[in-house]
Amino acid sequence: MSEQPIDRQEYNITAYTENQIGLLNRIAIIFSRRKINIESLNTSPSEIDGIHRFNIVIHETEDVVRKIAKQIEKQVEVLKVYFNTNQEVIWQEMALYKVPTDIIAEKASVERLLREYGARAVVIRRDYTVFETTGHREETDNLIKVLQPYGLIEFVRSARIAIIKHSDGFNRKLREFERTEPGSEVIENEFLNDRDKVFTM
Repeated sequence: MSEQPIDRQEYNITAYTENQIGLLNRIAIIFSRRKINIESLNTSPSEIDGIHRFNIVIHETEDVVRKIAKQIEKQVEVLKVYFNTNQEVIWQEMALYKVPTDIIAEKASVERLLREYGARAVVIRRDYTVFETTGHREETDNLIKVLQPYGLIEFVRSARIAIIKHSDGFNRKLREFERTEPGSEVIENEFLNDRDKVFTM
């Protein structure tokens, strides 16, 4: 009897954390120990002052992603972790392309490239021009193919940034919890056992 195929797909892991030295390294170790490749990793401030947001992209099964999310959440500085498929988030990546200005001017219409691929020139020099565009990976990859014949010098793509579609927001949930269950005094780890209730989106 043949085994059923394992369904792997891209997942976006979103983690809200305190901004502490060494946390990124400990999160990366969680993936390396399981021999899971991180396709994209971005860290940035979140909507809450002092709280940072990780966006990690991996290609795995839902069961593995769920276990990874729980393991990340065990880190002391991590407040809450969510995971979503690409269909459940709005995501973008930025890309920069460096090409020789003389070849572009002679063999390609800059206006046509900008119009067709939603790109814009961010630097125009006598020796090279740098284009910038944002979109999904397939879209930024397509512009690589277009510019290759014109002597593409350099290409770089940013990590993915993503917003969860069906979410009221981390900040709103936290404020609601504070209003409904205010503490009379500050107690260390007062809400530790209610973590899921506080941070469920």
